[in-house]
Amino acid sequence: MAVDDDPLAGELVRLRELRESDLPALVAWWRDPALAVQQITGPVHPQPDGAVAEMFRAWSRNTHTDLGLSVETQDTGELAGHVTLYGANPKDRCATLAVIIGPGFQDRGLGTDTLRTIVRYGFCELGLHRVELTVNGYNSRALAAYAKAGFVEEGRRREAVFRSGGWHDQVLMSVLRDEWAR
Repeated sequence: MAVDDDPLAGELVRLRELRESDLPALVAWWRDPALAVQQITGPVHPQPDGAVAEMFRAWSRNTHTDLGLSVETQDTGELAGHVTLYGANPKDRCATLAVIIGPGFQDRGLGTDTLRTIVRYGFCELGLHRVELTVNGYNSRALAAYAKAGFVEEGRRREAVFRSGGWHDQVLMSVLRDEWAR
């Protein structure tokens, strides 16, 4: 197997360390109610900028097997999002993935390329066997991107998310290293 020149580079994006200069955009995206309803299952509560910035800093400390990286575009170097792999342990080699792509960067293939890049990194650099995630069942954009990146629906937590006065499914998806390698 060839060694990647840059294991954090995709076709459209490059994953890199979080920078303090990333935080204003990441905080604004996280606090945007239209994005928040796609990202979280709990109530959309306004949070102070400092608390959200500290959350991204904590996710991006990159200690042990937890990893949080900023997503930048290959062509312009603009910040486009943030992605994390967390919760892996040496025995099971399974990590959970979470991603946010900023509103000006959606529908351009950057999310799918981010997913492919972080999954490749997880399998080829971290030695993972499985990458999993949960997504709100009404988030059709994310479901399509995850499927395009090789994730398979494993099951649903039926009516597990209360949003906008109604009940919605939460979808569990994963990709295994052997599936990815094909």
